[in-house]
Amino acid sequence: MIGQQYITHQTIAVAGATGHLGTLIAKELLARHAHVKALVRKNTPISKTALLEKAGAEIIPVDYRNTVTLTEALRDAQCVVSALSGLRDVIVETQSDLLKAALNAGVPRFIPSDYCIDYTKLPDGSNRNLDFRREFASILDKTPIHATSVLNGMFTDLLKGQAPLILPKLNRVIYWGDADQPMDFTTVTNTAAFTAVAALDSQAPRFLRIAGEVATIRDLQRAASQAYGKEFGLLRIGGLGFLATMVRIMRTIAPARDEVFPPWQGMQYLHDMLRGLPKLEPLDNARYPEIKWTGIREVLA
Repeated sequence: MIGQQYITHQTIAVAGATGHLGTLIAKELLARHAHVKALVRKNTPISKTALLEKAGAEIIPVDYRNTVTLTEALRDAQCVVSALSGLRDVIVETQSDLLKAALNAGVPRFIPSDYCIDYTKLPDGSNRNLDFRREFASILDKTPIHATSVLNGMFTDLLKGQAPLILPKLNRVIYWGDADQPMDFTTVTNTAAFTAVAALDSQAPRFLRIAGEVATIRDLQRAASQAYGKEFGLLRIGGLGFLATMVRIMRTIAPARDEVFPPWQGMQYLHDMLRGLPKLEPLDNARYPEIKWTGIREVLA
């Protein structure tokens, strides 16, 4: 089994290690006996690093613009895993700084902060945050480093409130377009565990596509009914064209250009999922059979 062939006791550098996903990735790596270099920005409070340090991670404060010290921080690492979150200045510029240092340090592998739907299938300009990831991918692919992107669809956890599809108070699942369009959902925990194993897998391919559950709007309706113990109905707001118009209006009246996930960005992401273009296939769930996938009903419950 491929999942049983990865080498433990490797040194893995995790950028963005104090974020939710980054912390989980670091802990999953530590559980697999990796030496984790947790890269944190200088002046990060001890309250954000104490638990990682207690778990066994080596905390390394870094300045991403200082190539010399960043290169030294990455020395002897077998893979750099990025869980950085932000806009273009982070996803393109800071990750480029991280990539340059990784190349200087001779790090053989790099996992960028993608964790999303399949942006390779979307045209430029269709999704702001995914455009940043595509831009960095074009930079990454021009280097000799062995890159692996983990694509996981939508984080299932967002269905608990941030993604306004399931409305428990109204007993409704709202949607636009086709209620039978398959979509990919993966929990943050499953994504972190899969990423950790991929970081230890020297044979991991350029893209790994996963889904804790592939579900349609009707599947969400059934999952919500089972999880909450009451019958949920479907409420179709309109077609995908109407949703696209809503995105444009929201982006005009509340652009929130400095926010990573303003309301219109979430709507844009949902629009992409509901049109099916960035559907993940084929799925690589079976590559690491140790991962136990969590479904939508379990998350809602």
